[in-house]
Amino acid sequence: MAETLQPPGWPRPRGYANGIAASGRLVFVAGQVGWDARGGLVGPDLVEQVRQALRNVVAVLAEGGARPEHVARMTWYLASKDEYNARLAEIGAAYREVMGKVFPAMTAVQVGGFVEEGVKVEIEVTAVVPPPEPPGTG
Repeated sequence: MAETLQPPGWPRPRGYANGIAASGRLVFVAGQVGWDARGGLVGPDLVEQVRQALRNVVAVLAEGGARPEHVARMTWYLASKDEYNARLAEIGAAYREVMGKVFPAMTAVQVGGFVEEGVKVEIEVTAVVPPPEPPGTG
């Protein structure tokens, strides 16, 4: 079970947590971009790239036995903080559509560029899958 870390007196962040404490099996997901299953970029739109990158994150999590609610840490690498901030409401809607109401410790940074041409966002995560409950305790 994950615990949200919220220092007393701090304003509660919107859309992320200041910190998470968790124990269990770690699942690390490399940076995912807006590629479809064939390896083609879904298009130039930031929100569509975010949606697809998050779908890719969820697919990799599933391979490790994890789900969105197990994500403890998420890092977003952005081509443009200005475009990100201008479209934050749409990005938030896409996020909730794919991830649900999961708000891990999160960092977003603007980078100088990506290896892949046309990419506007890359997202990496660390998930913690809780240990199974002993029989008869659930």
